[in-house]
Amino acid sequence: MTLSLRQKLAIVPLLLYWPAIFIATHIPKAPAWLSRLGTSDKTLHFFAYLVLVFMLWFAISPGKKVNWRRAAVWWVLLVMVWYGVVDEWLQGYVGRSPDTRDFLADMAGVLTSLILLTVFPAWPVSLALTAATIVIATNVIRANTAEQLPVINAVFHLFGYGLFTLLWTRYIRHFLPVRPPQLRWLTGAFVLPAALLAAVELFCGIAGNDFRFSSIIISAAAITAVIAANYLPALCRQKLPPPED
Repeated sequence: MTLSLRQKLAIVPLLLYWPAIFIATHIPKAPAWLSRLGTSDKTLHFFAYLVLVFMLWFAISPGKKVNWRRAAVWWVLLVMVWYGVVDEWLQGYVGRSPDTRDFLADMAGVLTSLILLTVFPAWPVSLALTAATIVIATNVIRANTAEQLPVINAVFHLFGYGLFTLLWTRYIRHFLPVRPPQLRWLTGAFVLPAALLAAVELFCGIAGNDFRFSSIIISAAAITAVIAANYLPALCRQKLPPPED
C-alpha cells in the first residue's frame, strides 16, 4: 500500500502525539503546572482522545468523511476501545488508580470525533478543532500559567497559530480558486488566522484576562512564517526565466 503525501504528513504528528499522551497518563504524579490549570482531568481525557481519533483518521483517510458502512471506522473504534482499556489498566502499575470515569471520558471523545467526521470532511473539522483549542487553551493559559510558565505560553501560541495557518493554507482553495503567488491568495491566507487572533484577544479582554502583547507578537510571527513559506517559493518560481530549448 502506497501512502499519499497527505498521509505521510499526517502520520508524523500522530507518531509524536500518541506516545506523548501515553506518557502523560503514566506519570506517577501529575506535573505541578498541570495542576495549576484548574481543569478537570475528565475534560483532558475527552479532548486528548478526540484529537487522537481525528489525527488517526486523517492518517488513514485524509480529507474523507467517516462512512459507518466501511470497515475502517470500526477498526478505529475497536483500536480506541482496546487502547483505552489498556491505558487505564497499565496505570495501576505506575502508582495511579485506573478510573472507569476516565475511560468513559476517553470513549466520549472518540465518539464525538467520529460523529464530527461523519458530518464534516476532515479539513474543516481540523480547522474547527484547532481554532477551538486555541480559544479554550489561550484563556486557560492566559489566566493561570502565562506568568508562571512563559515558555509554555510562547510555545503554545507559536505552534497553535502556526498549525491553524498551515491547515488554512491547504484548505483555502475550497473557498478561493487561487494559488500563490497571486495577491488574492496572499490576502485570503492572512484573513482567517488574523481574524482568529483578533477574536481570541477580544474574548480574553471580555473575560477579564490580562492583555499580553508578547503572545500577539509570537502568534502573528507564526502566521506570517507559515504564509511566507508557501508564498515566497511560488513567487521565486514565477520570476525564474523559462528554460531554454
